[in-house]
Amino acid sequence: MLREKLTALKKELIEYANFVQNMFDKSIKGLQKKDGAILQDIIKKDEPKANREEIQLDELCTVLIAQYEPRASDLRTVLMILKINNDLERMADHVINITESSLFLIERPSMGMLDDVVKMSDLTSKMLQNSVDSFVNRDVEKARLVCRTDRQVNELRDKIVEKLISLMSADSHNVERALHLMRITTNLERISDLTTNICEDVIFMVEGQVIKHHHQGE
Repeated sequence: MLREKLTALKKELIEYANFVQNMFDKSIKGLQKKDGAILQDIIKKDEPKANREEIQLDELCTVLIAQYEPRASDLRTVLMILKINNDLERMADHVINITESSLFLIERPSMGMLDDVVKMSDLTSKMLQNSVDSFVNRDVEKARLVCRTDRQVNELRDKIVEKLISLMSADSHNVERALHLMRITTNLERISDLTTNICEDVIFMVEGQVIKHHHQGE
């Protein structure tokens, strides 16, 4: 019975992760297509649902622990699901920040930085997918791939910020739009950090190896 419950719990986590990833992808799609309806839908419908899903999954974990008193690896699995659940909720909050800044930007002339932002978001989206897959399948190699990709995301963020600083210095009219683009890249980087945290925990769970600060992932 416990194994069945754990399998069901993992399924719930995957569904929640897919929902958050869909929110994330929609936020970038709305920015690319300058589609305010997509962006408003994230704020009005997706965010409340993400919050409800997080609470529900948390309750399922709590009930499972209380009823079945899992031990050893089973307990570690439930605790990992609790942590990932919290990380996913935080990612959803970062998606809302991206969405809010996208709503501001789509009403104004483009600064020509969208390709770099989309490239950064594509990497981050793949990291999110791989981080959850690595947990579900106990896939250490995929977890390490996510840790390595985090460096690429950071490099892209630095590149974008450098360009934006140059644009703001050249023309003060660029400042407000540039700050919103910086907000988007900052939130993308924070989402990538959360996926990396998940993968560091997966590696510890499977191998008992601590790789904080990505020393082994690079």
